[in-house]
Amino acid sequence: MQNEMKIYKEQVETATAWLREKIDFTPKVILVLGTGLGAIADLIEDSLVLPYEEIPHFPRSTVTSHAGNLIFGLLGSKEIAVLQGRFHFYEGYSTRELTFPVRVLSLLGPEYLFVSNAAGGLNPAFAAGTLMVVEDHLNFIPDNPLRGPNIDEWGVRFPDFSQTYEPCLRQLAHSCAARLGMIDVVGGTYVAIPGPSLETPAETRFLRNCGADAVGMSTVPEVIVAVHAGLKVLGISMVSNVNDPDNFKPIILEEILEQAKIAESRFQKLVVEILKEL
Repeated sequence: MQNEMKIYKEQVETATAWLREKIDFTPKVILVLGTGLGAIADLIEDSLVLPYEEIPHFPRSTVTSHAGNLIFGLLGSKEIAVLQGRFHFYEGYSTRELTFPVRVLSLLGPEYLFVSNAAGGLNPAFAAGTLMVVEDHLNFIPDNPLRGPNIDEWGVRFPDFSQTYEPCLRQLAHSCAARLGMIDVVGGTYVAIPGPSLETPAETRFLRNCGADAVGMSTVPEVIVAVHAGLKVLGISMVSNVNDPDNFKPIILEEILEQAKIAESRFQKLVVEILKEL
C-alpha cells in the first residue's frame, strides 16, 4: 500500500506540474459539471481546453454525456478550472482514481470547489427541474478516496465533516437565486450510491427514510477530497425526476438528460451569479 501511494503521489504531482506549464494564473474555483450540465463551458472567456486524454495520468470518461475536457478561463469574472465531465465508481474506477482530477487541481491553489450533478428526487415536495443546494450528504459508495496511507502535506488524517458544504456559500446560492427570481431552488441532503443500476421502489423508500432528498452516483468522493484539501465546497443537484416508491415509474436516461437540458439555462445563470458575488 505504501508503494501504491508513492506511485499515486508521483502521478498527481506529474499532472499538476504539466498543468502549471499550460496556465498563467491560479484558478480560484474548481467547477465540476454533471450529467447534462456541460454546456456552461460555452460561457467561459479566454478558455484553454485540454482533453482529458492529453493530461498525464488522467482517467478516461466512458459516459457519453460527459465531454471529457478540462477548461481554464474566466466565468463570472473569476478565474476557474472546469471539469467538463466526471468519472464514476460504476465505470470501474476506485474513488481514489475517479477523484484524481480534483486532487490534481487542488494542488494548483484554488479556494473553492463547486460540484453539480443530475439527481433523482426522493423528496415528494420536489419536482423535475428543481435545483437543490446540497446541505449535507450520505455516502453509500463502498470506498473512500482517503483510504490507505495519508499524505500529510495534502491534508490531515481525519478531516472534519461537520460542515462539509460551506454555510456561507449555501446562503449565497439561495440569495442569488432569489435575486434571479428562481423559486424552485431548495436545500436538501444528497445520497451517493454505487450504480449503475437505478433504485428499486424498496431502495427508494429506504433512502428517503434515511433522510435523503436526492440520489445520484457521484459527487461525494470529489467532495471528500476537496474537504481533505481544505477547499470550501458548494454543491448543486439538478433534480431530473421524482419517483413515488408506492407508485413507481420507469426511470429513463433519455428523460433525465432532457430534464437536465431544460434546467441547464437556470443552472448556468445561478452559477454565474454566484461567481460574480463570490
